[in-house]
Amino acid sequence: MWIWIVLALIVVLLVIFLIATYNKLVRANVAVDEAFAQIEVQLKRRSDLIPNLVSTVKGYAAHEAGTLEKVTQARAVAEHANGVAEVAAADGMLTQALRGLLAVAEAYPDLKASANFLSLQEELSATENKVAFSRQFYNDSVRNLNTMIVTIPSKFFVGMAKVSAREFYEVPDTADRNAPTVSFE
Repeated sequence: MWIWIVLALIVVLLVIFLIATYNKLVRANVAVDEAFAQIEVQLKRRSDLIPNLVSTVKGYAAHEAGTLEKVTQARAVAEHANGVAEVAAADGMLTQALRGLLAVAEAYPDLKASANFLSLQEELSATENKVAFSRQFYNDSVRNLNTMIVTIPSKFFVGMAKVSAREFYEVPDTADRNAPTVSFE
């Protein structure tokens, strides 16, 4: 009789262990999705700042149409990007365009002194920090999931949980990996 109780207890513990391992794998997969969504939220926030920034610069530097057009085009590409690689490439393009826009602003002392421009610059700087944090959080989540996928015991539940290895968020051009320099001088 005791042997059946012990056997039943072992089976119950094994089932609990299997369910817990499966759920841990599913939670890790959901965390990756959530982390990528946060990147998209921060990139959208940055994208929403751009029209105001472009308008402010346009008022001071109307003949810098090429730079303003690059920013606008990069923003449009970024808004329609899908998937990690495409979003990362669009993010890099937009970062590069913003660098050009901020470089133009350096040539216009009245623009640099504008309260509206300074406020937008500050918001952009804060948003760039949030984007960087979101990228790091995403990559940490991907590392956690990918590690679980290749380690035992969760490795045995990958098919059942319908999860697969995810790609890291990498900006393709190494020059675009740094946030634009925002100067308040």
